[in-house]
Amino acid sequence: MDTNKAHRKVQPVRTARTPLSPRKAVPAPRDVLDAAAEQFKIVVADDSPIYRKLVENALADQDYCVLYANNGRDALDALAEHQPSLVITDWEMPDITGIELCKKIRQGQDAYTYIILLTSNTEKDQVIQGLAAGADDYLTKPFHAGELLARVGVGRRVSELHRQIQAKNQLLQELALTDPLTGLPNRRAIEEWAKREMSAAARHGFAFWVAMADLDHFKSINDNYGHEAGDLVLKRFADVLRANTRSSNMSARIGGEEFVLAITHVDRPGIQIAIERIRQRLEAEEFTLAGHAVRITASFGIAGFQGKNMPDLDQLVRRADEALYEAKHKGRNRFEFAPELS
Repeated sequence: MDTNKAHRKVQPVRTARTPLSPRKAVPAPRDVLDAAAEQFKIVVADDSPIYRKLVENALADQDYCVLYANNGRDALDALAEHQPSLVITDWEMPDITGIELCKKIRQGQDAYTYIILLTSNTEKDQVIQGLAAGADDYLTKPFHAGELLARVGVGRRVSELHRQIQAKNQLLQELALTDPLTGLPNRRAIEEWAKREMSAAARHGFAFWVAMADLDHFKSINDNYGHEAGDLVLKRFADVLRANTRSSNMSARIGGEEFVLAITHVDRPGIQIAIERIRQRLEAEEFTLAGHAVRITASFGIAGFQGKNMPDLDQLVRRADEALYEAKHKGRNRFEFAPELS
């Protein structure tokens, strides 16, 4: 039997407390897999069975989820599948060297991966080469188990700090694109999204619609029942929009009692049905404001295009706003279409 072939696959996910035989893949129980998914993941890449075993022994009593790869390609597969927070890699491997692995990780990563390079090289020039390739730390062979644990601990702190920063940046990005009162996308979000969709619509020939929505007599709600009541109405209307907007479309609050919907891949009868459904759903809502049962309605203006002649988004919004004004003028609680582009 070719023992190299027997070691070719990455070992199954497991905690360091429960090492498996490298020759036999035993499926982990569902509860172990669920627990492992929450643990700090490490990929160990080394073509030496001896050093893989030494690393395994060093990490055996730690609460880590460790995967073992026998070469660089298997390590890349493990990285893609499991997205570990830390990689321990040998410098010299037969297919992809540790230096090449470091470069590939740095080229294609979303979340930060901390890399410890294991090497027999003690020359400073080679150490510098490894760090320049993307390694965060290095450890010379033969290594002391305690030193490896200490360096993994440093890597865990750095990796978790990177993930906290990434999560906070993502939150800030979401907050920058979200209306804080209703939770809908805001003006900036829908403008960014709509411009991309309009380009796609012009390129592929599908219809793109903008519908402006404005709550009728909203000022009287604030004046008669207070701004908290007004906020409640805005949030309920946002819920109606959210429940009746497909995931491929977008609805947003752009200020005050004004909302906008961007809808694609439907013809004129289709957009009419979609907006009428929203109008009816809001009209059917009953609000209790300061002990009074109140009905709220909205007016809508719709503008769209289909074909290669793509209008400017601001132009399309202006035309929808003019149609909205026409709906208000004709009695409210209705929708009107803007004239088609010539």
